[in-house]
Amino acid sequence: MRERKLHPFDRHLGERLRLARTLAGLSQSELAARLAVSFQRVQKYERGESRIGASRLFELARILGVEVAFFFEGLESAAPEASTSPAPGLADPGSSFVYDGPPAAAPAASRLDRRESLELLRAFNGIADPLVRRRLCELARALAALRYRR
Repeated sequence: MRERKLHPFDRHLGERLRLARTLAGLSQSELAARLAVSFQRVQKYERGESRIGASRLFELARILGVEVAFFFEGLESAAPEASTSPAPGLADPGSSFVYDGPPAAAPAASRLDRRESLELLRAFNGIADPLVRRRLCELARALAALRYRR
C-alpha cells in the first residue's frame, strides 16, 4: 500500500483551520459536534489528510467567525504563475501540475502556533476597554525591549 503524499495546499488549509479553531477557543471535539462529524475528521482536516470541500469550508468559516479568505492567507506567494494557457491537466491528460513547495513561513506565523501566544491573543481580544488594551501593548513592548535572558 502506497503512502499518500499530502498536498501543501491541504496542509496549509489545515494549519489555518487549527489556528482559527484555537483562537475561537474550541476543542476539536466541540468543533466536530458543531459540524456533525467525528473529532477524528477534524484532526484529519487539520493535518491536511482530508480535503475540505467548499461547502464545508464555508460552514467552518461561519462557525469559527472568520472569512473564507482567512484559510487562504499566505498562499499568494505559492500560487502558480498566471497564464493564458489552459490549466494543467485540462488540455492534456498527461500533463501535471508542478508545485515548488509551500510558501516560506513568516516568523510571526510560527509564533502564532505556540499555545501561549494563542491564549494571550484570545485573552487580549476579551479585554473590552481600549485603554487597557493599549496599556497592555505598551507593557509587552517594554518587556520585550528588556530582552530577558533565561
